[in-house]
Amino acid sequence: MARAVWSGHISFGLIQIPVDLHAAERRTDIQFHMVDSRNQARVRYERVNEDTGEEVPWNEIVKGYEYDDGRYVLLGDEDFKQVAPEVTRTVELTGFVEAAAIEPIYFDKPYYLVPGKRGEKPYTLLRESLRRSGKAGVANVVIRTREYLALVLPRGHALMLNLLRYEQELRTQDEFALPTASLAHYKLGRKEIEMAEYLIDTMTEDWNPKQYKDKYRAALLAFIEKKKKKGNAAKLTTPPSDDEPASAEVIDLMELLKRSMHRGKPGGRAAFLTFHSGEDRRVNHL
Repeated sequence: MARAVWSGHISFGLIQIPVDLHAAERRTDIQFHMVDSRNQARVRYERVNEDTGEEVPWNEIVKGYEYDDGRYVLLGDEDFKQVAPEVTRTVELTGFVEAAAIEPIYFDKPYYLVPGKRGEKPYTLLRESLRRSGKAGVANVVIRTREYLALVLPRGHALMLNLLRYEQELRTQDEFALPTASLAHYKLGRKEIEMAEYLIDTMTEDWNPKQYKDKYRAALLAFIEKKKKKGNAAKLTTPPSDDEPASAEVIDLMELLKRSMHRGKPGGRAAFLTFHSGEDRRVNHL
C-alpha cells in the first residue's frame, strides 16, 4: 500500500477519529522527456537571468509578485512561512450540507480517509450517519503547506475527503456566449424535445465506470512498442469516421434524432418516434 500523505484525526464535535489520509488518484499519464532529435541527447532547462544571460543558482532565486509593469514585491522562503497556515493533522468538520447540493464543478481532488487503531467504531458511526442523512461534512484541512476547503463523504465502506475549488477559482458563465433565449427563438418545438428525451431514455444504462477505458493511452503505448521494435517505419493512422460531419449552417435536429434512434445501441434495440396529428406514437424495432 502507498504511504499515507499524513496521519491525524477527524474532528467531529467532541469525537476524535484517528485516520490516515491516502491519495485516491493513480496517475497513468505517459511520461515523455524532451530530446534533441539530432543525437538523442536530453534537452534540459536552464535558469537564465534575462539581463545578463547568465545561469542563476537556486539559492539566489526568490519569487516575485508583479504589481505593476516590471515592478515586483520579492518573497523568500521566510516570507511564505509567516503567512503559511499552522500545520495540523486534523480534518476539522465545521458543518454539514446536503451532499446533492454540491455541484461537480467544485470537486477538485479525492482522498481516502482510512481509520487508524481503535478508530473503526467512530469512523463507521460518521460514515453511516452521513450516508443515512444524505449530508456531507464541510472541513478545513492542511495538506503540506496549504489549507484547503474540503468535503467528507461516504463511498462504499470508505470515507472520502474531496478537496474543493473556491468560488474565485471558477470562471462564471457570463464570460461565454451561451444560448439564453427561449426555445421558440431557436425554433425548437415540442416534438424535438420529446424525441430527444426519448432518445436519452433509450440510451440510459446503469453507471459502470469499469467499461470505460483510456483508448488513446492504450493506442499510444502500442504504437510506442511498435516503433521500438521496427524503428521509425511504423506510422500512426487515423481510422475513418462512420459519421458524416454535420453542417455548421443548417442542422436538421429532427432528422439527426431519427437517425440516432435508428442506429440504437450495440446489443440493444433501435427505436424512433413518429408523430401524427399532434400525438406521438412510439415504435420499437428489434
